[in-house]
Amino acid sequence: MDLSTVKERAGPRQFGPTDEMPREYREAATRMIQFHANSEIMGAYIERPFIRQAPSLDRKLAVSAQVQDEIGHGQLLYRAAENLGVKTREEMLDELAAGEGKFLNCFHYPLDSWYELPMIMFFVDGAAMRRQASLKRTSWEPYAHAIDKICFEEGFHIKHGEDILRELATGTRRDQEQLQEAFETWWPRILQFFGPTDDQSTHNDFSQEVGLKTMSNDQLRNAFLNAYLPKAEKYGLKIPEYPRVEYHENRDHYEVYEEDLDWDEFFTVARNELPTGRGQIEKRRRSQDAVEWVRSAIESTPSGGETPAAAD
Repeated sequence: MDLSTVKERAGPRQFGPTDEMPREYREAATRMIQFHANSEIMGAYIERPFIRQAPSLDRKLAVSAQVQDEIGHGQLLYRAAENLGVKTREEMLDELAAGEGKFLNCFHYPLDSWYELPMIMFFVDGAAMRRQASLKRTSWEPYAHAIDKICFEEGFHIKHGEDILRELATGTRRDQEQLQEAFETWWPRILQFFGPTDDQSTHNDFSQEVGLKTMSNDQLRNAFLNAYLPKAEKYGLKIPEYPRVEYHENRDHYEVYEEDLDWDEFFTVARNELPTGRGQIEKRRRSQDAVEWVRSAIESTPSGGETPAAAD
């Protein structure tokens, strides 16, 4: 199939492993799905310390389940990317451990307190859900199939994050102050979650032409803002003065001044050059090295021709 045919036929779940796709499509889809898979893995790593630090047994169990879900999502997505024939799952994991794999900006920053957890579990996961819901109509069917399961489980993560947010927002005055501090720290990063503005995005146009994406970065950012800014206010959070957000009453529509966002820092993050991000990558590398003996043992065991389920 040539590229012009792909663009003509592009539609929801249109293509799969039995289709001979052009190199440009396979590389673009691999880059997009690998980025998503890396982000699931790295998101789990910043949440993992709170399995121990959570204030109750119920919270510990819920965070533990969420971390396991995120790791599972990553593995599912690596398999969906592997079907494109550009990279193996092992190559993608090795790239992540070597600092060559890209992942979402919010997961380059550590979480230092329990008050920051709702910023990831509610706002970032809510942003992720906005994007993932649109990817149920992506043209690469194995990706869309994986997204079905991911969206189902992410819905529970968001509810758990909202429950923590509600608990803190209705807690003591000190709880409310620390929650507000966390919100002010994370809000600009969350607004950059969807990536650069459309005019600065390198891959957006091609991805939409071949049906890999169905909404642009700016469209997703505005949709998230309109859904989640009222939710933040519902829990008593004050929207920071900067970056500026404007409400258009005639359209019942919020819009961020994108020029207020720190795009220099964003692109430093995107190149894996932020010190905190490099620290997160190093943690991932050490964890991968630590279970190398498990992968070797599994892969050396006769499997009757079936693909072994390697350890994370």
